[in-house]
Amino acid sequence: MRIGKQNEPYTAISTADAASITIRGKDLCSELIGKMSFADFYFFLLTGEAPTAQQSLFVNATLVTLAEHGLTPTVQAARMTYDVEPAALQAAVAAGILGAGSVVMGTSELCGRFLDDIVQTSAGSGKSLQDVAADKLMQRKSAGLTVPGYGHPLHAAGDPRTQRLLALAAEHGVTGAYLDALTIVEHLIPEIYQRRLPINASGSIPAVLLQVGFPVGALKGIPILARTAGLLAHLHEEASRPIGFLMCHHAEQAITYDGPVFSPAAPA
Repeated sequence: MRIGKQNEPYTAISTADAASITIRGKDLCSELIGKMSFADFYFFLLTGEAPTAQQSLFVNATLVTLAEHGLTPTVQAARMTYDVEPAALQAAVAAGILGAGSVVMGTSELCGRFLDDIVQTSAGSGKSLQDVAADKLMQRKSAGLTVPGYGHPLHAAGDPRTQRLLALAAEHGVTGAYLDALTIVEHLIPEIYQRRLPINASGSIPAVLLQVGFPVGALKGIPILARTAGLLAHLHEEASRPIGFLMCHHAEQAITYDGPVFSPAAPA
């Protein structure tokens, strides 16, 4: 079976010969190394275009925003995996990244696609963002779905990362439909879901990125790339100050067994 949609096998990302490495039409050694930050280079790899000043600012800002958030489940998985096999750093990083799903880390993409759906539907139908957002939220509630990008178990009163990113957007004149949709949804949630759910970092990040022209299909890469840096820091610490087995021990102590009780057979 042939996998893929291209009739011919092509890539526009890079090529190399004995004397040079070409990436998106630029020479790696003379045009990119030492001349472009890693975050800018990441945007360049994705799109083939050097980022604008706004795009550079917000790609860098969102990567910093998501790189670290304490002993999250993904960090715990990575640390415990490292303790089991310290020689396989890559396996420990992979264990953490594999946790990028619909509950942790992957919600940036889900929220971004939700906001994009609202914006595109509004533009195509002529309906206001308010009306479209209300319709989409009611559909989600009827289907028993939560709203990605809103609410946080720790930052219940408001995510400080969101406050900073939205303030940064205002400082740099970043406005438009995606940021409007973000706040409209926040205001509609109490009416439709009967509870207040403030915008979290996984909501503000896709909103500012989409507003400055970041591709919606690449949104999930931001938390994956950012958390990779955070995981590497945790694993570097784990090598000298291990806590993985300690976390495992505390988990065992915290969980009570409530299954069937073993009863030894009576002697014959």
